Amino acid sequence: MKILLADDEKPLLNFLERGLRAEGFECLTVNELHEVLPFTRKHHPQIIVLDRLFGNEDSLSIVNALKSLPSPPMILMLTALDEVNERVKGLQEGADDYLCKPFDFDELLARITALRRRLEKPKQSNDKNLIIGSLQIALDERVARLEGNEIPLTKIEFELLLYLAENQKKVLSRERILSRVWQTHSDPNTNIVDVYISRLRKRLDEDPAIVIETLRGNGYRLGLKDQV
Repeated sequence: MKILLADDEKPLLNFLERGLRAEGFECLTVNELHEVLPFTRKHHPQIIVLDRLFGNEDSLSIVNALKSLPSPPMILMLTALDEVNERVKGLQEGADDYLCKPFDFDELLARITALRRRLEKPKQSNDKNLIIGSLQIALDERVARLEGNEIPLTKIEFELLLYLAENQKKVLSRERILSRVWQTHSDPNTNIVDVYISRLRKRLDEDPAIVIETLRGNGYRLGLKDQV
């Protein structure tokens, strides 16, 4: 697997390159933000480990362009900006994972391995839609419809609905939801999951047969009213 390492801290860049090469990855490196997009177009890395800040330049400015490529890479963003709102902003802009500096190399390796599994997950021919009663989620279009009408969803709302639908009838803990949807393994000490669950319930209230059940102390479960 080919990984592009992009960071303006050359000692860190060299350390990451040595460490990941030792783990069997093919590594390319750049230390200027303006090099990232042309390098990606030329070499087609599957994963980019991307520093958030290059001096005064914010790499979020190129994430959309990277994700618009014909074969978009997975993006693991590194940053010293560890506030929850900064992590959420990075994920909303299209980053696939977020790791705060300073970090442990083993954690970086684990996150890269997780991204690789997502890339290598086989696509099923019947994977085009998820259907729960009148709710239909079109995976290719990344659109959800209720009784045939498109539901207006933000990116995070769609990811949350998709995760619940993929695990319909299963109880998903708040921690699992944070890890999957917000790509964070730490508790932000907010009710952000509850807020987004409430938003989804309002989006789905046209069909009372579809419910998102709260199991106090355990988590949330999506399903049909007579089946959960």
